[in-house]
Amino acid sequence: MRLLILGTGQMANAHARSFAEIETVTLAGAVDVDPARAEAFRAKYGIEKAFTSLADALAWGDFDAVANVTPDSAHYLTTLQCLAAGKHVFCEKPLATNSVDAMEMAEKAESANLVGMVNLTYRNVAQLQAARKLVTSGRIGTVKHVEASYLQSWLVSKQWGDWRTESQWLWRLSKNHGSNGTLGDVGVHILDFVVYATDTEIDEVFCRLKAFDKAEGNRIGEYELDANDSFTMSVSFKNGALGVVHSSRWATGHVNELRLRVYGDKGSLEVLHRHDGSRLLVCLDADIETATWREINVDPVQTNYQRFVEAVAIGLTLEPSFRHAARLQMAIDLANVSESDRREHRLLT
Repeated sequence: MRLLILGTGQMANAHARSFAEIETVTLAGAVDVDPARAEAFRAKYGIEKAFTSLADALAWGDFDAVANVTPDSAHYLTTLQCLAAGKHVFCEKPLATNSVDAMEMAEKAESANLVGMVNLTYRNVAQLQAARKLVTSGRIGTVKHVEASYLQSWLVSKQWGDWRTESQWLWRLSKNHGSNGTLGDVGVHILDFVVYATDTEIDEVFCRLKAFDKAEGNRIGEYELDANDSFTMSVSFKNGALGVVHSSRWATGHVNELRLRVYGDKGSLEVLHRHDGSRLLVCLDADIETATWREINVDPVQTNYQRFVEAVAIGLTLEPSFRHAARLQMAIDLANVSESDRREHRLLT
């Protein structure tokens, strides 16, 4: 597979390294509007050609697929251009900034028989995939209740830098700079964590968002600090289960932590993914009576990058697909609406 990397920002480095490790992949081209950045990226990873526009790259056309690592707001238009040119697309999350655009992208990819997949990176967590197998095999019985959280601490810690002075963090706090806050930034990750592990879909959502005071007048220079820092969400699932999902950037002591607890009528499981490792714990069989939890060791799994290459090779979209990401975006869109009108909303079928 010959691959074009569209966008050469920070996450593009992970794409270039990961795809370069796959023997059947050739890094054919790179695109960045800045000529110097495009050329530096090309040279760094031994890529064949560098371009300063997607139009130029598509006119050249000597590639099979595109890794779309552009800013969130650019995913929609750039992906549609790639699909129209007959290219498979591996897009960074979120697929689009709203579910209408995301669903159009899914339908365009499907109608053209092209692979459309999204880099929901926590699918690479082996413990999450093992948890899903426990659910789908019936080991924990019928899922009744779910708890999930995505906790970060960069508003109270400088481990990733100082948000007060660095634009890479400040824009995430400002609606005018394109941020949908914590819900828009990491909501798709924790919702995917939940629905993938439980093998179900979200049916209804009810959400609360909060932007806390962070500076005098909640402004630093050109940045108005009005995007949500925390959210709490209650959800119901198509399988009848109930759940609570929450996230915050104020979680002191939690650098980057996803936690999922799934309770069934025959047992329970917990997945904990942190910056320093992952764990899968279960309470099953006789351990239910003593409330004993045991850790399960799991083997490594395929990465999203490897699955995309496999999908292109066999001509069949694998998960996480555009359509799946569009469903997640619908839940996020309705979570924002529920904050405004203070009532629960049901997802479209």
